[in-house]
Formats: sequence, C-alpha cells, structure tokens
Amino acid sequence: MNIIKLSAIDSTNSYLKKLAQKSDLDTFTVVVAEHQTEGRGQMGTNWVSDYGKNLTFSILIKFKEFEIAYQFYLSMAVSLGLLEVLKKRVDVSLFIKWPNDILAENDKVAGILIENVLKGNFIRQSIIGMGINLNQESFPKDIENVTSLKNISGTHFNADQLLNKIVNSISYYVQFIEKKEFVFLKKRYMKALYKFQKPSMFVDANDELFLGKIIDVEESGMLIIELENETTRKFSLKEVKFASR
Repeated sequence: MNIIKLSAIDSTNSYLKKLAQKSDLDTFTVVVAEHQTEGRGQMGTNWVSDYGKNLTFSILIKFKEFEIAYQFYLSMAVSLGLLEVLKKRVDVSLFIKWPNDILAENDKVAGILIENVLKGNFIRQSIIGMGINLNQESFPKDIENVTSLKNISGTHFNADQLLNKIVNSISYYVQFIEKKEFVFLKKRYMKALYKFQKPSMFVDANDELFLGKIIDVEESGMLIIELENETTRKFSLKEVKFASR
C-alpha cells in the first residue's frame, strides 16, 4: 500500500487522477488529506469537512478485465469493505444507503464517489474517493441527517489506523470482482441495504411523492422499487431519493 499524505488539497480524487495520468502508479495507491477545499460527493454535491477532524482520501484500483456492464459491483465491494470496518467500531445499526452512502441508523456517516477510467468496454482503473465523519462533533445547520463516529461512540478515532483497516477491507472485497464472484457481493450488499423490502416514501425526479419498497438493484446500479399496485419502476441515481423525514 503506497500512501501519499497531504495537508490540504482541492480534491483527493482530482489529485490522484492527475497523478495517475503522469505516473505509472501501483494499484491501491492512496492519497489522504487533512483537509479538502473542494471535496465532492454524489451528483456534484460538496463534501463539508472541518480541518483535521475527518478522514478524506482516495484509492486508485487497477483492473485486468472488468467489464463496464458489471461496474456497480465495484460500488458494492467498496461500500461493503467500508461498512465492515465501521461496524466493528460503533454499537449502532449501520446500513448502505443506495448507491453507497453509509448510514448510522438514519444519519449519514460516510460517503463514496467512484470515478472510472475506461478503455473500450472495460474499466481500466477506478479512483474511489471517501469521506468519513470521524471526530467532527458539529455540522452546518443546513446539512440534515448527518453524524460522526465520535458523536455515536464518544470515542476519538485515530485516522491513520482506520485508513489502513479500510483499505485492506476494500482490497478483500475487490478480489471477488477479479474472481467474478458477483453473487457473493450482491448477496452481502442487499443484506446491508437501507430499507430493503421495507415500505418507504420516495420522491422522483418530478417531485412526485410515492410509497414503495426496494426489491432489487441491477448490475448497472439501477434501483428497482415495487409500488403499492405491485408494479415496479427502475431509477438511476438522479431520478429518486428517500422523502425527507
């Protein structure tokens, strides 16, 4: 594991992407920063983090033969790797919120952003950005349903130790992609999925509120929701979200 430590950077994903273009980096090269000035989340959102209080990093993973059609299995592997480490450190229920946020009960504690470099029909390499709310105790009022490991446990966490555990855990789950053992990943992912098979309120891209339950996630990452009338709808990332509580 090659770890590059930075004090502050705009985005660890952007830094690692540029570095990988200039140099032949080893797989599982990691860039970690005390602070990100332009940390990014899903759908162009910003990742807000106090200086030195959280864990923000990116991992470069290279693949020999990983078809684009199966790309969501990487999201499964990464979120499962992170979830497994966090579960051992807090005594609350943790879930994966589709596609790959980590929730403690109903509050977000970690987020993942995956950016792929393609060659033909294959993913040549991926840069996985992670933000974990570690020791931050207060958050901006306009950010709802968010917490930290310290708020949950009352414990101060060592970022370096946790980083090593997380990268090793992700490496363990990524091997199932390389061995094409996708059934194993899917089974684990669905078991950990937030609100799986539980009636919930959702909002679609047209701001229409509806009741449904998650019944599956496709290889492409599309979310399948069964409606009250027992018909199903498929949604991509920007097309649906849970209704605010």
